[in-house]
Amino acid sequence: QVQLVESGGGLVQAGDSLRLSCAASGRTFSSYTMGWFRQAPGKEREFVAAISRSGGSTYYADSVKGRFTISRDNAKNTVYLQMNSLKSEDTAVYYCAADPRTVVFGPLIRSRYQYDYWGQGTQVTVSS
Repeated sequence: QVQLVESGGGLVQAGDSLRLSCAASGRTFSSYTMGWFRQAPGKEREFVAAISRSGGSTYYADSVKGRFTISRDNAKNTVYLQMNSLKSEDTAVYYCAADPRTVVFGPLIRSRYQYDYWGQGTQVTVSS
């Protein structure tokens, strides 16, 4: 099975930056669409960003577009989420997820139900 481990979360001030990392096990990492989701207390887990298998295509939630950047390094089996200009509304547990099934990269990768594997999450807290 695929295991995902997130790191890089922490407590920061509004306007600061954080870079999250997700290290994946397995020899077929390059065949996975990768995504980041987040969940705040009392809310549904929501889509943040996704990246295609080769890294050539990305998709972002409107709430983070222009501030967050997803990237991947297939040689290192790692996906990243660079978060700039953080706001208090970004406070949540951030989860890395892997989708081994998607062939055509498109809007459906915004759905959490598309992903088969999940990390344990890393807490991001942004104070005002």
